[in-house]
Amino acid sequence: MTPLEAILLTIVTASTPLLIAAIGELVTERAGVLNLGVEGMMAMGAACGFAAAIGFDSTVAGIATGILAGAGMAAIFAFAVLGLAANQVGSGLALTILGLGLSGLIGAPFVGARRDPIPHVHIPGLADLPGIGRLLFGQDAFVYVGLALAAAVALFLSRSRAGLTLRAVGENHVSAHALGLPVLRTRCLAILFGGACAGLAGVYLSLVYTRFWSPGMTAGRGWIALALVVFAAWRPAYALAGAYLFGAATVLQLHAQAGQIGLPSQLLSAVPYLATILTLVLLSIGRGRAVGAPGSLGAPFVPDR
Repeated sequence: MTPLEAILLTIVTASTPLLIAAIGELVTERAGVLNLGVEGMMAMGAACGFAAAIGFDSTVAGIATGILAGAGMAAIFAFAVLGLAANQVGSGLALTILGLGLSGLIGAPFVGARRDPIPHVHIPGLADLPGIGRLLFGQDAFVYVGLALAAAVALFLSRSRAGLTLRAVGENHVSAHALGLPVLRTRCLAILFGGACAGLAGVYLSLVYTRFWSPGMTAGRGWIALALVVFAAWRPAYALAGAYLFGAATVLQLHAQAGQIGLPSQLLSAVPYLATILTLVLLSIGRGRAVGAPGSLGAPFVPDR
């Protein structure tokens, strides 16, 4: 493997959890709900998934448990913002704090444990092609799941009746309710889907990316996923491109540190997050709201009685 191939493979690996989490949050926000708890749900997915994988000695059990953990945290958020009409920003921040603390408690007995790497997909003939073989046809299953999720969500939002309903609810929940559309049910399902995706992204971190558990291992990736949704203007195809762009920024700053280019390592580590802030600022300059934002994003809905 050439150094360039190794870097590209690392970029794909670093981008996958960002893509999965961002796609889930994109669906949630297209329904008009802003969930800032992605970081906490990812942490819970990583801790619960790793604990289950070690306890049952099964990667499949770990994946299923991580997804359920993310969805369970999302259910708490849904109860607060849909059932009690609580503030979405405050509830999301509380969910992040709860997830980070609870994941540390759950994962504490498993610090130092390791899992064997999951096998990569190997397509005979194609995976052995020089240059692009391993990059396109020799990745782990999570990479292809992330790509499939992006394609499926794009088709769902643009080609299906349920996707049109979700977009209508996110754009104007009052009008959608007046037309008889199930606003609360649609938003609840979107929140649960976003939580499941965040949990799956967390599982990827602990079972594939690092293959061990440590507190704070999400390292702000949930916040980057949130920024990616805005960067993508709430479009799955742009989220896919943005995830790989931000993944590349993360990997390249690590290589820059290893190359001793003369800049402080702390500054290089901050590059992906500085890029996130700059992107959000540029997209919002001169507009009342970011391009493509759903009209009812962040607004609580209380149906008329």
